[in-house]
Amino acid sequence: SLLSGFSGPGRWDPFRHPLDSIQPWHFRLLAAVMLVVTSLSLAENLAVILVTFKFKQLRQPVNYVIVNLSVADFLVSLTGGTISFLANLKGYFYMGYWACVLEGFAVTFFGIVALWSLALLAFERYIVICRPLGNMRLKGKHAALGIAFVWTFSFIWTIPPTMGWSSYTTSKIGTTCEPNWYSGAYTDHTYIIAFFTTCFIVPLLVILVSYGKLMQKLRKVSDTQCRLGTTRKPERQVTRMVVVMIIAFLICWMPYAAFSILVTAYPSIELDPRLAAIPAFFSKTATVYNPIIYVFMNKQ
Repeated sequence: SLLSGFSGPGRWDPFRHPLDSIQPWHFRLLAAVMLVVTSLSLAENLAVILVTFKFKQLRQPVNYVIVNLSVADFLVSLTGGTISFLANLKGYFYMGYWACVLEGFAVTFFGIVALWSLALLAFERYIVICRPLGNMRLKGKHAALGIAFVWTFSFIWTIPPTMGWSSYTTSKIGTTCEPNWYSGAYTDHTYIIAFFTTCFIVPLLVILVSYGKLMQKLRKVSDTQCRLGTTRKPERQVTRMVVVMIIAFLICWMPYAAFSILVTAYPSIELDPRLAAIPAFFSKTATVYNPIIYVFMNKQ
């Protein structure tokens, strides 16, 4: 069942040798790209984590969530980036089935933690700027609760493929692993639909609704609670930074989301493996942008 997504003469085994139709230099190019992205991501995210621990004035509830995002991005690169780099060097998934399951799970799990962290940031901005709960201060314990929810929720939705509800399998190009979008089986479809709803559409809605409300509030100058005059400048800067982070994230993940929906809806679609590999690699670059945005747009 693992290889049910692959057609072609004598079923190619991605754990034994590279795909014949792809020239070796294509794999080397992907390996080089992964090396650059992984190194940048590890260095940047580690810097954000260390700097936040070192300087007391950065230890604020909103920064807890940003550090959480950095931890998730760091782990995506440490697991997925490293394994993907090594697999591309060889041109196939030579580390075997369990390394594939590990990579598929880790990248999906930490990726969803990152997306939900952005949803948490958006919601946090909405609470702080629009004050729907009166003058409630966002405290460390609230941030900690939010972070605990994000990790638990992400784990609940990314563990099933390791237990038999759907599966993690190699992508069409054979050097990276992901949830099995290609299977036509009913149980796999139910998982993909449930996963997509809870781990992509719901956080996306949280983000869009929070920002919709935020923009409305900032436009209604007559509203004394949320007037630009009464909203302190640092709050506006943080809000702008979070908006940019979310736009960057969506640019990275939209192609992959669109591709996954397409393949799930039309499992028989014939795509060039190189073309099919682009969205997944592109989504891994998301781990590089957040620290840059955070560092350059954060006056502290």
